[in-house]
Amino acid sequence: MSRLREDVDAIRDRDPAARSTWEVLTCYPGLHALWMHRMAHWLWTRGLRWAGRFISHLGRFFTGIEIHPGATIGRRVFMDHGMGIVIGETAEIGDDCTIYQGVTLGGTSLTKGAKRHPTLGRGVIVGAGAQVLGGFSVGDGARVGSNAVVVKEVPPGATAVGNPARILHNETDALRESTANRLGFSAYGISASGDDPLMKALHGLIDHAAAQQREIEALKHALRRQGIVVDEREVAAAAVDPKQLNRLVEE
Repeated sequence: MSRLREDVDAIRDRDPAARSTWEVLTCYPGLHALWMHRMAHWLWTRGLRWAGRFISHLGRFFTGIEIHPGATIGRRVFMDHGMGIVIGETAEIGDDCTIYQGVTLGGTSLTKGAKRHPTLGRGVIVGAGAQVLGGFSVGDGARVGSNAVVVKEVPPGATAVGNPARILHNETDALRESTANRLGFSAYGISASGDDPLMKALHGLIDHAAAQQREIEALKHALRRQGIVVDEREVAAAAVDPKQLNRLVEE
């Protein structure tokens, strides 16, 4: 019963849409899938492999969440919405993780008995549609962005975004993401590989725009000190149109 209360409290703490304990108990498929997995995992670890797989299959049928009975899942794990989540046999999920719909914790190896699926540390958040593929670790407190495809280790506290995913863990990367979003497109779709000239050009443009923005802010601050007020209407008339930028990039 203590584990049951813990599961319910974790959902109510992390989901503002959860209005009551009764609603969580009856209407949250992620919770039901977790309970069924515990039964399946108990059978699996005691040699009752077919029974474990059958319970897992029933859980998939009723919740839309597929968890192999061999997977190891910690405490207070929240699978929000849950539909389409797939968790492989050798996957390990630490305490307090949050996993959104459409996530795959999958493997890239066909070697039986090997560690083929990822290990999530404590407090990891995996965004909707993300694919984490391979027998590596995602460190404590890390975040995986929506629709990211992660094929290598993620350090603790870092953020992995894009396809293939790159790691955001320094000020330059964070500034680039922020600037790209202000321009009307996301740098999530830009590869960090230096082999692609187009990607290098886009990175250069975004970095240049960030530098220009800093210079403009410094100039405006200097003008204000001299008592000169910039007419924002004139600035708006000469501003870059993000939609036009998007059309140019798509072409």
